[in-house]
Amino acid sequence: MAALSLKGRALRLLAMREHSRSELMRKLGRPDAGGQTPAAADIDAVLDTLAAEGWLSDARFAASLARRRGGKYGNLRIVRELRGHGLDAEVVARALAGELESSELARALQALRRRHRDRAADASALARQQRFLLARGFGSDTVRLALRMHNGPESELPGDDETNSA
Repeated sequence: MAALSLKGRALRLLAMREHSRSELMRKLGRPDAGGQTPAAADIDAVLDTLAAEGWLSDARFAASLARRRGGKYGNLRIVRELRGHGLDAEVVARALAGELESSELARALQALRRRHRDRAADASALARQQRFLLARGFGSDTVRLALRMHNGPESELPGDDETNSA
């Protein structure tokens, strides 16, 4: 079987899913089927061509990833993942603007109710719920509000007594 051209390899990867420019650069930098590693300049030229033709877009990749992760994770985790893909702050901010930014509390509450159907019976269960949301990348203010909405305003959250007395 004939080896694919560099552009062919890139298009094959993009046909599977959106990729960021840096992610595609890393993948194309690996040796091809013939064992040849393409030059960085050649990869850059192909990526510039794909971007000019509309096949490659960091903004589209960021929006796609934010939509996919938005139903399950908080904004902090989504931002961390987008930054890990080599996207700059402006592209990340645009991906989170609008619906994801305004819906974080609703998404946190939905994740909490899906995982913990019942109210927390004691401080240990409340702390477990809090750790769950924090691990999903929701901000501390969002976590605090979601826990209050799920468990009732009378629930004592870990660390609340220090913030209320200050």
